[in-house]
Amino acid sequence: MGTVVLSGTVVLVVLGFGNHLYWLAAVAVLFLYVRHGRDATSQAAPGPTPSAGPTSYKAYRDRRDQQAKWERRYRRERPVESRRQDRERAT
Repeated sequence: MGTVVLSGTVVLVVLGFGNHLYWLAAVAVLFLYVRHGRDATSQAAPGPTPSAGPTSYKAYRDRRDQQAKWERRYRRERPVESRRQDRERAT
């Protein structure tokens, strides 16, 4: 699908030297491909995505514990930054 869109865009750009409306058509084709073409192919991919929720409570707990561990490490390694963020959150 991507090669068809790219080759069509190249043809439109080449034709655009004679008529600038073809350049607008090429931009529109690329825009629609980026907006809709990639989304359709990425949704068909099997397996869990990082944005998908955990499949079990154990997976949720593991993720939550890992996040808490990262946050404690960040606070320990960057105390000034973490205090600044706390002040910003309080206001």
